[in-house]
Amino acid sequence: MNEDEIKGVLTVSLLAAFADGDKHERERAEIKRIAEGLAADERLHLPSLYQDVLLRRVSLSSVAAGLGSTASRQLAYEMAVCVCDADGAQSEGERAFLREARTALGLAAPEAVEFSRVADELASVPLAPAAAPLAAKPGGLVVDEAELDRAILNAAIVNGALELLPETLSTMAIIPLQMKLVYRIGKEHGYELDRGHVKDFLATAGVGLTSQFMEQAGRKLLGGLLGKLGGGIARGIGNQAVSSGMSFASTYALGQVAKRYYAGGRQLSSQMLKDAYASVVDEGRQLQLQYLPAIQDKARTLDAGKVLAMVRGA
Repeated sequence: MNEDEIKGVLTVSLLAAFADGDKHERERAEIKRIAEGLAADERLHLPSLYQDVLLRRVSLSSVAAGLGSTASRQLAYEMAVCVCDADGAQSEGERAFLREARTALGLAAPEAVEFSRVADELASVPLAPAAAPLAAKPGGLVVDEAELDRAILNAAIVNGALELLPETLSTMAIIPLQMKLVYRIGKEHGYELDRGHVKDFLATAGVGLTSQFMEQAGRKLLGGLLGKLGGGIARGIGNQAVSSGMSFASTYALGQVAKRYYAGGRQLSSQMLKDAYASVVDEGRQLQLQYLPAIQDKARTLDAGKVLAMVRGA
């Protein structure tokens, strides 16, 4: 895609991010930070693009008119769907926006509706534990810390591998897999968590759901990986070797901080939780380099079908 098409896809994504009109100020700030962080290519002017969207100086119809290829229009719609679903099933405002997007982008309704249905399913999949909970013994719940560490590392490797895949749904799958990991860790420590609690835990740690998807997908898009573009996994492996590996690092950090939080009886304050997460993310970035071969090997075994099955718990 050319620069105008990349800019158009990102504009549609930003429009989708604010489609429900109910974004928390914390999430708005994160989206702005990401737009600024992705502005390495000054020709795209992403910070000013964020302002244009926020102040409604651009419209969906005008942006859609500038997307000349079928591939760019399809990718713009897929990005919009995943942005709307990143923080949970679509609101009525988001559904209305996506209907308008399908029309403006001139997409075949059945295929577009099916993509939206699958994304909505992934956004609301039950948070079943990845494995059966450990058996309790007389005297209290037994938690196998070494087993949890292995589960956290494995989840980080899987999500690092998803960073290499070109499908938008693979990128979206990172968030529900992180939520499943936190759910499992809480369960192992005797806490029965619901989706709202897990989302609050991520938000308190500093992980915005919409903004995290925007950052991961934005980096893929600017790196020429996202969508049906040349290079596929091979290009992704080359890109990740020099990237920050945020999917690995954020998953590893969430797992380790969740383990500390629930083992300690949920006594960490919001600031302590945020500080702990930021510290362990740095550790995760270093570990990502160590485990990069394992991440790349895992990516070679994954495809869209396997990714969807993982999220669904199959």
